[in-house]
Amino acid sequence: MDLCRKVFDEMPQRDVVSWTVMITGYREAGKFDDALTAFEQMQYAGVRPNEVTMVNALTACSNTGALDVGIRIHDFIKRSGWQLDVILGTSLIHMVSFGQERGEEAVWWFFRMEQEGIKPDEVTLLGVLCACSHCGLIQMAEPIFRSLTDGKYEFEPGIKHYACMVDLFARSGHVEEALKIMKEMPFEPTKPIWSAFLAGCRAHGDLEMSEYAAWKLIELLPENSSHYVLLSNIYAQMGRRIDAEKVLELMKERGLKRDLGCSSVELQPQDHVHELLA
Repeated sequence: MDLCRKVFDEMPQRDVVSWTVMITGYREAGKFDDALTAFEQMQYAGVRPNEVTMVNALTACSNTGALDVGIRIHDFIKRSGWQLDVILGTSLIHMVSFGQERGEEAVWWFFRMEQEGIKPDEVTLLGVLCACSHCGLIQMAEPIFRSLTDGKYEFEPGIKHYACMVDLFARSGHVEEALKIMKEMPFEPTKPIWSAFLAGCRAHGDLEMSEYAAWKLIELLPENSSHYVLLSNIYAQMGRRIDAEKVLELMKERGLKRDLGCSSVELQPQDHVHELLA
């Protein structure tokens, strides 16, 4: 990219294509800050971006957390009245899903895509469900997910789509609904799904479900000492001191030691959104 930049700086004229190539190059190289810097320089130079420019700039925004730049791009696209394709629409949904309280805008872009006749793909659906989960939009997520499972989009929901719904219900306190999805989905729940479920149970004070989820995590990852400590803490909260001690003894029997700082492990629902999508 250093050589590319050198050639670019030597060009007597730079149009939207050459600027976009630079932004794309930085984005593909994982240099997201440089991509956004180039995007800003392009604007100062008075060059109007096109759809390809915006897709790459939005990707850089998502990876750097530059929501302010993403919002400006979002507003520019609205004002310009551009026709959406699946790539641009998905990039917008992905970007706004990282912003607090912007889930409704992600859903707005999703429905606009559909109104313009653009078929959402797996990534689009994942982005909009993630946005709903992040902002607790159960009433918006449910019909979208139902349409997905009913075959409207001509592909089967994957484990990450189910994971978003589990996370949404659990973090909203609808623990039974979250567990129902986990039992009905055609996949075995993974560690991120159980972690999200456990975090929701803990956040809403459901100790019995927390106990159940903690044991599931121990079954999945018996070598992870933090899960034993967490389960012991749950038992202590329930007043079951003997069970709390037994769990720590089991951990020692398996040759595990407490990690530094894990004596009071707490999980928060928001910690698992990126893990669910990884």
